[in-house]
Amino acid sequence: MAIGNYIKEIGRGKDGARALSREQADDLFGQVLDGAVTDLEVGAFCLAMRIKGETAQEMAGFLDATRRRMALVPGSTQPTIVIPSYNGARKLPLLTPLLALLLAREGLPVLIHGAATEDRRVFVSKVLEVLGIPAQKAIKTITSGSIAFMPTALLSPGLQRLLDVRRVVNLRNPAHSLVKLMNPVNGPALIVSSYTHPEYAISMAETFALVQANALLIRGTEGESVADPRRTPKMQAFLHGQATDLQAYQTGSLSELPDLPSAIDAASTAAYIQTVMSGAQPVPAPIAHQVAYIVQLHRSL
Repeated sequence: MAIGNYIKEIGRGKDGARALSREQADDLFGQVLDGAVTDLEVGAFCLAMRIKGETAQEMAGFLDATRRRMALVPGSTQPTIVIPSYNGARKLPLLTPLLALLLAREGLPVLIHGAATEDRRVFVSKVLEVLGIPAQKAIKTITSGSIAFMPTALLSPGLQRLLDVRRVVNLRNPAHSLVKLMNPVNGPALIVSSYTHPEYAISMAETFALVQANALLIRGTEGESVADPRRTPKMQAFLHGQATDLQAYQTGSLSELPDLPSAIDAASTAAYIQTVMSGAQPVPAPIAHQVAYIVQLHRSL
């Protein structure tokens, strides 16, 4: 169906808009990813969905369309840990690379995918580069005990184009939620994902359940999928879509706060991560708990 007919359904405002079926959402999002629609129609789609909000059925349809068009990463000999990283750091050091390194040290294959969605934050690609982990230039299998960072544009140019719309309209669109839910691996994977606002915890959980995903869902640190080093967030597990609460939210801060760097630039963050990995500083307790839960879930797959 032509995208104009879909926009007519979803663009009637918060109270008048109608939800799409999974199949309709698949068709609509496929047209957007394929570049088969005009920039004006893409903008209308993004703004309409921003006002209406996505249902789990719609997000599942968006994921279906994306997966068929994505350059999938070949599966490893064991399930891959998938960590989306799109928010970056604004006030705190970006410790997503520390989480990845700790998981790789446990012998797990770790895929980080992401893109810089604005200019004023420190993004994972910069920290990884300082740590000697450059962005991949081709899709390849990730071996056990190693980390690979794959830019979104490598996985799906169409999805990257949609993420870039934010730089024009200054509002998120369904792509910003989708990247935190998708499995870009051609094989079993455990998605380590996060939300920023409580309402997204509900919608993301509904989608993970609907698509029967394997995932760990937490309240992110500035939107990143790593536990806040100062307090343990709520953690929820999904195994084949079945949800289990693993960890309640810890109110207040730890009795002993980690000695985090005051600067959040890539070099300072990488230096701190190296001191933790060398044992010169302890792993922040909330991140250690997150690693333990991920390893436990991984063994269940």
